[in-house]
Amino acid sequence: MSNITYHIFETATRILKEGPICDHCTGRLFAKLSTGLTNDQRGAAVKLALAMEADHTHRETSDDSLLQDLAPSSVHAQKSLGQDGAQGRCWVCNGLFEQLDHWADLVVDALAGYEFNTFLIGTRPSGLLLENEEILWAESGTKWAEPLKTEMNREVGRRVEERLGKRADLNRPNITALLDIAKDNIELEVRSLYIFGRYRKLIRGIPQTRWPCRECRGKGCPRCNFTGRMYPESVDELIGPEVIKAAVAKDTVFHGAGREDIDALMLGDGRPFIVEAVQPLKRRIDLTRLQHRINRYAAGKVEVLGLKYVEHPAVEAIKQAKADKVYRLRVTFSVKISEESLISALDIIVRAPIMQSTPTRVAHRRADLVRERKVHYTKLEELSPDGLSALIVVGCQGGLYVKELVSGDEGRTKPNLAENLNAEAKVAELDVIKIEGIII
Repeated sequence: MSNITYHIFETATRILKEGPICDHCTGRLFAKLSTGLTNDQRGAAVKLALAMEADHTHRETSDDSLLQDLAPSSVHAQKSLGQDGAQGRCWVCNGLFEQLDHWADLVVDALAGYEFNTFLIGTRPSGLLLENEEILWAESGTKWAEPLKTEMNREVGRRVEERLGKRADLNRPNITALLDIAKDNIELEVRSLYIFGRYRKLIRGIPQTRWPCRECRGKGCPRCNFTGRMYPESVDELIGPEVIKAAVAKDTVFHGAGREDIDALMLGDGRPFIVEAVQPLKRRIDLTRLQHRINRYAAGKVEVLGLKYVEHPAVEAIKQAKADKVYRLRVTFSVKISEESLISALDIIVRAPIMQSTPTRVAHRRADLVRERKVHYTKLEELSPDGLSALIVVGCQGGLYVKELVSGDEGRTKPNLAENLNAEAKVAELDVIKIEGIII
Protein backbone atom coordinates (compact mmCIF):
# COMPACT_ATOMS: atom_id res chain seq x y z
CA MET A 1 0.00 0.00 0.00
CA SER A 2 1.43 3.41 -0.99
CA ASN A 3 1.93 6.15 1.57
CA ILE A 4 -0.86 8.29 0.10
CA THR A 5 -3.29 5.35 0.04
CA TYR A 6 -2.45 4.60 3.65
CA HIS A 7 -2.96 8.28 4.56
CA ILE A 8 -6.36 8.39 2.82
CA PHE A 9 -7.57 5.23 4.59
CA GLU A 10 -6.14 6.30 7.95
CA THR A 11 -7.77 9.75 7.71
CA ALA A 12 -11.12 8.36 6.58
CA THR A 13 -11.12 5.72 9.33
CA ARG A 14 -10.42 8.34 11.99
CA ILE A 15 -13.21 10.60 10.72
CA LEU A 16 -15.76 7.80 10.37
CA LYS A 17 -15.29 6.95 14.03
CA GLU A 18 -16.64 10.42 14.93
CA GLY A 19 -20.15 9.51 13.80
CA PRO A 20 -22.22 9.15 10.64
CA ILE A 21 -20.81 11.14 7.75
CA CYS A 22 -22.20 11.32 4.22
CA ASP A 23 -20.39 10.56 0.98
CA HIS A 24 -20.15 14.27 0.12
CA CYS A 25 -18.45 15.26 3.37
CA THR A 26 -16.14 12.22 3.23
CA GLY A 27 -15.15 12.86 -0.36
CA ARG A 28 -14.66 16.58 0.25
CA LEU A 29 -11.68 15.75 2.47
CA PHE A 30 -9.93 14.46 -0.68
CA ALA A 31 -11.38 16.92 -3.21
CA LYS A 32 -7.98 17.83 -4.63
CA LEU A 33 -7.19 14.22 -5.47
CA SER A 34 -8.39 12.47 -8.64
CA THR A 35 -10.02 15.06 -10.88
CA GLY A 36 -13.14 14.17 -12.83
CA LEU A 37 -14.97 12.80 -9.81
CA THR A 38 -17.61 14.42 -7.66
CA ASN A 39 -17.05 14.50 -3.92
CA ASP A 40 -19.86 12.04 -3.29
CA GLN A 41 -18.21 9.63 -5.77
CA ARG A 42 -14.89 10.01 -3.94
CA GLY A 43 -16.58 9.49 -0.59
CA ALA A 44 -18.49 6.43 -1.77
CA ALA A 45 -15.29 4.93 -3.21
CA VAL A 46 -13.33 5.48 0.00
CA LYS A 47 -16.13 4.01 2.12
CA LEU A 48 -16.46 0.98 -0.16
CA ALA A 49 -12.72 0.29 -0.04
CA LEU A 50 -12.74 0.59 3.75
CA ALA A 51 -15.81 -1.64 4.02
CA MET A 52 -14.08 -4.29 1.90
CA GLU A 53 -10.96 -4.07 4.07
CA ALA A 54 -13.07 -4.27 7.25
CA ASP A 55 -15.04 -7.22 5.91
CA HIS A 56 -11.80 -9.04 5.07
CA THR A 57 -10.45 -8.40 8.57
CA HIS A 58 -13.69 -9.64 10.10
CA ARG A 59 -13.62 -12.85 8.06
CA GLU A 60 -9.96 -13.53 8.86
CA THR A 61 -9.86 -12.54 12.53
CA SER A 62 -13.49 -12.18 13.65
CA ASP A 63 -12.63 -8.58 14.57
CA ASP A 64 -15.63 -6.49 13.54
CA SER A 65 -14.58 -3.23 15.22
CA LEU A 66 -13.87 -1.43 11.93
CA LEU A 67 -17.16 -2.63 10.48
CA GLN A 68 -18.93 -1.30 13.58
CA ASP A 69 -17.22 2.09 13.15
CA LEU A 70 -18.18 2.20 9.47
CA ALA A 71 -21.76 0.97 9.82
CA PRO A 72 -23.45 4.34 10.63
CA SER A 73 -21.95 5.75 7.42
CA SER A 74 -21.85 2.71 5.10
CA VAL A 75 -24.60 0.40 3.90
CA HIS A 76 -21.86 -2.02 2.78
CA ALA A 77 -20.55 -2.32 6.34
CA GLN A 78 -24.12 -2.77 7.58
CA LYS A 79 -24.68 -5.65 5.16
CA SER A 80 -21.45 -7.34 6.28
CA LEU A 81 -22.77 -7.14 9.84
CA GLY A 82 -26.15 -8.48 8.81
CA GLN A 83 -27.82 -5.16 9.50
CA ASP A 84 -30.48 -3.63 7.28
CA GLY A 85 -30.68 0.08 8.01
CA ALA A 86 -30.06 3.44 6.47
CA GLN A 87 -27.08 5.72 6.90
CA GLY A 88 -27.42 8.07 9.83
CA ARG A 89 -27.79 11.85 9.44
CA CYS A 90 -24.37 13.31 8.62
CA TRP A 91 -22.97 15.11 11.67
CA VAL A 92 -20.95 17.52 9.48
CA CYS A 93 -23.56 18.91 7.06
CA ASN A 94 -26.71 17.84 8.97
CA GLY A 95 -28.12 16.37 5.77
CA LEU A 96 -27.57 19.54 3.71
CA PHE A 97 -26.36 17.60 0.69
CA GLU A 98 -29.60 15.61 0.68
CA GLN A 99 -31.34 18.93 -0.10
CA LEU A 100 -29.47 19.98 -3.24
CA ASP A 101 -32.61 19.80 -5.37
CA HIS A 102 -34.48 21.89 -2.80
CA TRP A 103 -31.87 24.63 -2.97
CA ALA A 104 -31.82 24.50 -6.76
CA ASP A 105 -35.62 24.93 -6.73
CA LEU A 106 -35.30 27.99 -4.48
CA VAL A 107 -32.75 29.55 -6.83
CA VAL A 108 -34.84 28.91 -9.93
CA ASP A 109 -37.88 30.46 -8.25
CA ALA A 110 -35.86 33.50 -7.11
CA LEU A 111 -34.50 34.07 -10.63
CA ALA A 112 -37.94 34.00 -12.24
CA GLY A 113 -38.61 37.27 -14.05
CA TYR A 114 -34.95 38.24 -14.50
CA GLU A 115 -33.27 38.37 -17.89
CA PHE A 116 -29.71 37.05 -17.63
CA ASN A 117 -27.18 34.93 -19.46
CA THR A 118 -24.80 34.01 -16.65
CA PHE A 119 -25.12 33.39 -12.93
CA LEU A 120 -23.11 32.35 -9.91
CA ILE A 121 -24.05 30.52 -6.73
CA GLY A 122 -22.71 31.60 -3.35
CA THR A 123 -23.34 30.03 0.05
CA ARG A 124 -23.59 31.55 3.52
CA PRO A 125 -23.23 28.55 5.88
CA SER A 126 -24.89 28.58 9.28
CA GLY A 127 -22.76 28.94 12.39
CA LEU A 128 -23.30 25.28 13.24
CA LEU A 129 -22.06 24.12 9.83
CA LEU A 130 -18.94 26.26 10.14
CA GLU A 131 -18.27 24.87 13.60
CA ASN A 132 -18.75 21.28 12.40
CA GLU A 133 -16.38 21.86 9.51
CA GLU A 134 -13.73 23.25 11.85
CA ILE A 135 -14.03 20.11 13.98
CA LEU A 136 -13.75 17.91 10.88
CA TRP A 137 -10.66 19.72 9.61
CA ALA A 138 -9.04 19.62 13.04
CA GLU A 139 -9.30 15.83 12.88
CA SER A 140 -8.43 15.32 9.22
CA GLY A 141 -6.31 18.27 8.14
CA THR A 142 -6.99 20.38 5.05
CA LYS A 143 -4.21 19.30 2.68
CA TRP A 144 -6.61 17.87 0.07
CA ALA A 145 -9.89 19.30 1.34
CA GLU A 146 -12.21 22.00 0.02
CA PRO A 147 -14.78 24.04 2.00
CA LEU A 148 -18.37 22.90 2.28
CA LYS A 149 -19.61 26.08 0.62
CA THR A 150 -17.42 25.45 -2.44
CA GLU A 151 -19.06 22.08 -3.05
CA MET A 152 -22.49 23.51 -2.32
CA ASN A 153 -21.94 26.28 -4.87
CA ARG A 154 -20.83 23.81 -7.52
CA GLU A 155 -23.54 21.20 -6.98
CA VAL A 156 -26.44 23.66 -6.80
CA GLY A 157 -24.95 25.60 -9.72
CA ARG A 158 -24.81 22.47 -11.86
CA ARG A 159 -28.48 21.75 -11.18
CA VAL A 160 -29.51 25.32 -11.98
CA GLU A 161 -27.52 25.17 -15.23
CA GLU A 162 -29.38 22.02 -16.25
CA ARG A 163 -32.81 23.44 -15.41
CA LEU A 164 -32.44 26.90 -16.93
CA GLY A 165 -29.94 26.33 -19.72
CA LYS A 166 -27.87 29.23 -18.36
CA ARG A 167 -24.13 29.27 -17.80
CA ALA A 168 -22.38 29.64 -14.45
CA ASP A 169 -19.68 32.32 -14.59
CA LEU A 170 -17.10 32.67 -11.81
CA ASN A 171 -15.83 36.06 -12.98
CA ARG A 172 -18.59 38.49 -13.98
CA PRO A 173 -22.01 36.82 -13.61
CA ASN A 174 -25.15 38.82 -14.39
CA ILE A 175 -26.70 37.56 -11.14
CA THR A 176 -25.31 35.95 -7.99
CA ALA A 177 -27.71 33.81 -5.94
CA LEU A 178 -26.62 33.57 -2.32
CA LEU A 179 -27.88 30.54 -0.40
CA ASP A 180 -28.57 31.58 3.20
CA ILE A 181 -28.55 28.20 4.90
CA ALA A 182 -29.75 29.36 8.32
CA LYS A 183 -32.70 31.28 6.89
CA ASP A 184 -33.53 28.77 4.14
CA ASN A 185 -33.80 31.52 1.53
CA ILE A 186 -32.04 33.09 -1.43
CA GLU A 187 -30.54 36.57 -1.69
CA LEU A 188 -29.91 37.92 -5.18
CA GLU A 189 -27.08 40.24 -6.12
CA VAL A 190 -27.92 41.59 -9.57
CA ARG A 191 -25.04 43.08 -11.53
CA SER A 192 -25.74 46.51 -12.94
CA LEU A 193 -26.32 47.04 -16.66
CA TYR A 194 -24.04 49.65 -18.27
CA ILE A 195 -25.02 51.69 -21.32
CA PHE A 196 -22.55 54.05 -22.99
CA GLY A 197 -23.54 57.02 -25.09
CA ARG A 198 -22.95 60.71 -25.72
CA TYR A 199 -25.21 63.54 -24.67
CA ARG A 200 -25.72 66.97 -26.10
CA LYS A 201 -27.02 69.64 -23.72
CA LEU A 202 -29.05 72.08 -25.79
CA ILE A 203 -30.15 74.64 -23.20
CA ARG A 204 -28.28 76.46 -20.45
CA GLY A 205 -28.90 76.25 -16.73
CA ILE A 206 -28.94 72.45 -16.33
CA PRO A 207 -26.33 70.67 -14.17
CA GLN A 208 -25.08 67.25 -15.15
CA THR A 209 -26.37 65.57 -11.99
CA ARG A 210 -28.85 66.46 -9.25
CA TRP A 211 -27.54 69.40 -7.23
CA PRO A 212 -28.77 69.49 -3.61
CA CYS A 213 -29.56 72.89 -2.14
CA ARG A 214 -26.46 74.41 -0.50
CA GLU A 215 -28.56 75.85 2.31
CA CYS A 216 -30.49 72.78 3.45
CA ARG A 217 -28.40 70.01 1.82
CA GLY A 218 -31.43 68.54 0.11
CA LYS A 219 -33.89 68.62 3.01
CA GLY A 220 -36.00 71.51 1.66
CA CYS A 221 -35.99 75.17 2.71
CA PRO A 222 -37.27 78.60 1.58
CA ARG A 223 -34.18 79.19 -0.56
CA CYS A 224 -34.90 76.14 -2.75
CA ASN A 225 -38.67 76.53 -2.48
CA PHE A 226 -38.64 73.33 -0.42
CA THR A 227 -37.50 71.23 -3.40
CA GLY A 228 -34.19 70.32 -1.80
CA ARG A 229 -32.32 71.20 -4.99
CA MET A 230 -30.52 74.12 -6.59
CA TYR A 231 -31.91 73.38 -10.05
CA PRO A 232 -35.20 71.71 -10.98
CA GLU A 233 -33.65 69.12 -13.32
CA SER A 234 -30.36 67.71 -14.54
CA VAL A 235 -28.92 65.80 -17.49
CA ASP A 236 -28.98 62.68 -15.33
CA GLU A 237 -32.65 63.14 -14.47
CA LEU A 238 -33.59 63.67 -18.10
CA ILE A 239 -31.89 60.41 -19.14
CA GLY A 240 -32.43 58.10 -16.14
CA PRO A 241 -36.23 57.68 -16.01
CA GLU A 242 -36.49 56.06 -19.43
CA VAL A 243 -33.58 53.74 -18.63
CA ILE A 244 -35.33 52.69 -15.41
CA LYS A 245 -38.49 51.93 -17.38
CA ALA A 246 -36.72 49.97 -20.11
CA ALA A 247 -34.55 47.89 -17.77
CA VAL A 248 -37.16 47.69 -14.99
CA ALA A 249 -34.35 48.86 -12.72
CA LYS A 250 -34.34 50.07 -9.11
CA ASP A 251 -32.40 53.22 -9.97
CA THR A 252 -29.70 54.63 -12.23
CA VAL A 253 -26.24 56.05 -11.58
CA PHE A 254 -24.80 58.57 -14.03
CA HIS A 255 -21.09 58.52 -14.93
CA GLY A 256 -19.86 61.39 -17.10
CA ALA A 257 -16.52 61.96 -18.82
CA GLY A 258 -16.05 65.23 -16.97
CA ARG A 259 -18.77 67.86 -16.85
CA GLU A 260 -19.48 71.21 -18.43
CA ASP A 261 -20.47 74.31 -16.48
CA ILE A 262 -24.16 74.66 -15.69
CA ASP A 263 -24.44 77.72 -17.94
CA ALA A 264 -22.65 76.00 -20.85
CA LEU A 265 -24.06 74.13 -23.81
CA MET A 266 -22.63 70.74 -24.81
CA LEU A 267 -22.74 70.59 -28.61
CA GLY A 268 -20.91 68.74 -31.40
CA ASP A 269 -21.09 64.97 -31.08
CA GLY A 270 -21.68 65.26 -27.34
CA ARG A 271 -20.02 64.30 -24.06
CA PRO A 272 -19.36 60.60 -23.37
CA PHE A 273 -21.31 59.14 -20.48
CA ILE A 274 -22.35 55.80 -19.03
CA VAL A 275 -25.70 55.27 -17.37
CA GLU A 276 -25.72 52.40 -14.89
CA ALA A 277 -29.05 50.62 -14.43
CA VAL A 278 -29.11 49.28 -10.86
CA GLN A 279 -30.67 45.84 -10.20
CA PRO A 280 -32.28 45.51 -13.64
CA LEU A 281 -34.90 42.89 -14.37
CA LYS A 282 -34.35 43.31 -18.10
CA ARG A 283 -30.96 43.16 -19.82
CA ARG A 284 -32.00 42.87 -23.46
CA ILE A 285 -33.11 46.38 -24.37
CA ASP A 286 -33.71 47.83 -27.82
CA LEU A 287 -31.19 50.67 -27.54
CA THR A 288 -32.42 52.42 -30.68
CA ARG A 289 -35.88 52.60 -29.18
CA LEU A 290 -34.47 53.64 -25.80
CA GLN A 291 -32.53 56.47 -27.44
CA HIS A 292 -35.71 57.70 -29.12
CA ARG A 293 -37.66 57.54 -25.85
CA ILE A 294 -34.98 59.43 -23.91
CA ASN A 295 -34.83 62.17 -26.52
CA ARG A 296 -38.60 62.49 -26.55
CA TYR A 297 -38.69 62.67 -22.74
CA ALA A 298 -35.88 65.26 -22.64
CA ALA A 299 -37.96 67.46 -24.97
CA GLY A 300 -35.15 69.35 -26.69
CA LYS A 301 -33.19 70.07 -23.52
CA VAL A 302 -30.85 67.09 -23.84
CA GLU A 303 -30.21 64.69 -26.70
CA VAL A 304 -28.43 61.32 -26.50
CA LEU A 305 -26.80 59.40 -29.33
CA GLY A 306 -24.70 56.30 -29.97
CA LEU A 307 -26.06 54.11 -27.17
CA LYS A 308 -24.31 50.76 -26.74
CA TYR A 309 -23.68 48.19 -24.03
CA VAL A 310 -20.38 48.25 -22.13
CA GLU A 311 -18.95 46.54 -19.06
CA HIS A 312 -18.07 48.07 -15.70
CA PRO A 313 -14.37 48.78 -16.52
CA ALA A 314 -15.56 51.35 -19.08
CA VAL A 315 -16.76 53.56 -16.18
CA GLU A 316 -13.23 53.97 -14.90
CA ALA A 317 -11.96 54.40 -18.45
CA ILE A 318 -14.12 57.43 -19.21
CA LYS A 319 -13.40 59.00 -15.82
CA GLN A 320 -9.64 58.69 -16.24
CA ALA A 321 -9.50 59.62 -19.93
CA LYS A 322 -7.40 62.71 -20.71
CA ALA A 323 -9.65 64.41 -23.24
CA ASP A 324 -8.83 67.63 -25.06
CA LYS A 325 -11.69 70.12 -25.38
CA VAL A 326 -12.79 72.65 -27.97
CA TYR A 327 -14.84 75.61 -26.72
CA ARG A 328 -16.69 78.42 -28.43
CA LEU A 329 -16.73 81.51 -26.19
CA ARG A 330 -18.72 84.72 -26.36
CA VAL A 331 -16.31 87.14 -24.67
CA THR A 332 -17.07 90.70 -23.60
CA PHE A 333 -14.51 93.47 -23.00
CA SER A 334 -14.54 96.59 -20.82
CA VAL A 335 -13.10 98.72 -23.64
CA LYS A 336 -13.09 98.61 -27.42
CA ILE A 337 -10.65 95.98 -28.71
CA SER A 338 -9.14 95.94 -32.18
CA GLU A 339 -8.92 92.78 -34.23
CA GLU A 340 -5.14 93.06 -34.42
CA SER A 341 -4.67 93.36 -30.66
CA LEU A 342 -7.09 90.50 -30.00
CA ILE A 343 -5.33 88.14 -32.41
CA SER A 344 -1.98 89.08 -30.85
CA ALA A 345 -3.32 88.42 -27.34
CA LEU A 346 -4.68 85.04 -28.41
CA ASP A 347 -1.32 84.09 -29.93
CA ILE A 348 0.39 84.68 -26.57
CA ILE A 349 -1.80 82.16 -24.73
CA VAL A 350 -1.12 79.57 -27.44
CA ARG A 351 2.65 79.99 -27.32
CA ALA A 352 3.07 80.01 -23.54
CA PRO A 353 2.21 77.27 -21.01
CA ILE A 354 -0.77 78.25 -18.86
CA MET A 355 -0.07 78.25 -15.12
CA GLN A 356 -3.41 78.03 -13.40
CA SER A 357 -4.22 78.03 -9.70
CA THR A 358 -7.49 76.47 -8.62
CA PRO A 359 -10.17 79.02 -9.61
CA THR A 360 -11.81 81.06 -6.88
CA ARG A 361 -15.26 79.78 -7.90
CA VAL A 362 -14.36 76.13 -7.18
CA ALA A 363 -11.84 76.61 -4.37
CA HIS A 364 -14.43 75.42 -1.82
CA ARG A 365 -14.44 71.92 -3.35
CA ARG A 366 -11.00 71.56 -4.99
CA ALA A 367 -7.49 71.54 -3.55
CA ASP A 368 -5.68 74.85 -4.10
CA LEU A 369 -2.97 73.72 -6.53
CA VAL A 370 -1.11 75.26 -9.45
CA ARG A 371 -1.60 73.25 -12.62
CA GLU A 372 0.17 73.63 -15.94
CA ARG A 373 -2.05 73.36 -18.99
CA LYS A 374 -1.70 73.94 -22.72
CA VAL A 375 -3.81 75.85 -25.25
CA HIS A 376 -3.41 74.10 -28.61
CA TYR A 377 -5.00 76.73 -30.83
CA THR A 378 -7.39 79.67 -30.92
CA LYS A 379 -9.54 81.14 -33.66
CA LEU A 380 -11.27 84.50 -33.79
CA GLU A 381 -14.59 83.80 -35.48
CA GLU A 382 -16.24 87.18 -35.02
CA LEU A 383 -15.53 90.60 -33.50
CA SER A 384 -18.50 92.88 -32.93
CA PRO A 385 -18.53 96.21 -34.79
CA ASP A 386 -18.15 98.12 -31.52
CA GLY A 387 -15.17 95.99 -30.47
CA LEU A 388 -16.78 95.14 -27.13
CA SER A 389 -17.44 91.43 -27.72
CA ALA A 390 -16.03 88.58 -29.75
CA LEU A 391 -16.74 84.97 -30.65
CA ILE A 392 -13.61 82.88 -30.06
CA VAL A 393 -12.84 79.16 -30.48
CA VAL A 394 -10.28 77.66 -28.08
CA GLY A 395 -8.82 74.16 -28.40
CA CYS A 396 -7.04 73.16 -25.20
CA GLN A 397 -5.84 70.43 -22.90
CA GLY A 398 -8.41 68.82 -20.64
CA GLY A 399 -8.57 70.29 -17.16
CA LEU A 400 -8.00 73.89 -18.26
CA TYR A 401 -10.50 76.32 -16.74
CA VAL A 402 -11.32 78.35 -19.83
CA LYS A 403 -13.33 81.09 -18.12
CA GLU A 404 -10.30 81.95 -16.01
CA LEU A 405 -8.09 81.78 -19.09
CA VAL A 406 -10.12 84.76 -20.31
CA SER A 407 -10.60 86.74 -17.08
CA GLY A 408 -7.34 85.93 -15.30
CA ASP A 409 -9.19 85.24 -12.02
CA GLU A 410 -7.35 88.08 -10.25
CA GLY A 411 -3.98 86.84 -11.43
CA ARG A 412 -4.51 83.16 -10.53
CA THR A 413 -4.26 82.17 -14.22
CA LYS A 414 -1.24 83.37 -16.23
CA PRO A 415 -1.00 84.29 -19.04
CA ASN A 416 -4.61 85.27 -19.62
CA LEU A 417 -6.53 87.14 -22.27
CA ALA A 418 -7.51 90.11 -20.07
CA GLU A 419 -3.91 90.76 -19.04
CA ASN A 420 -2.69 90.47 -22.62
CA LEU A 421 -5.30 93.04 -23.74
CA ASN A 422 -4.82 95.30 -20.70
CA ALA A 423 -8.60 95.30 -20.32
CA GLU A 424 -11.24 93.43 -18.38
CA ALA A 425 -12.52 90.38 -20.25
CA LYS A 426 -15.07 87.78 -19.25
CA VAL A 427 -16.96 84.88 -20.78
CA ALA A 428 -20.58 85.79 -21.40
CA GLU A 429 -21.50 82.46 -23.02
CA LEU A 430 -19.64 79.17 -23.27
CA ASP A 431 -20.30 76.21 -25.54
CA VAL A 432 -18.35 72.95 -25.54
CA ILE A 433 -18.25 72.01 -29.21
CA LYS A 434 -15.95 68.96 -29.11
CA ILE A 435 -14.44 66.45 -26.69
CA GLU A 436 -11.52 64.62 -28.24
CA GLY A 437 -9.65 61.45 -27.39
CA ILE A 438 -12.28 59.27 -25.66
CA ILE A 439 -12.97 56.01 -27.49
CA ILE A 440 -15.01 53.27 -25.80
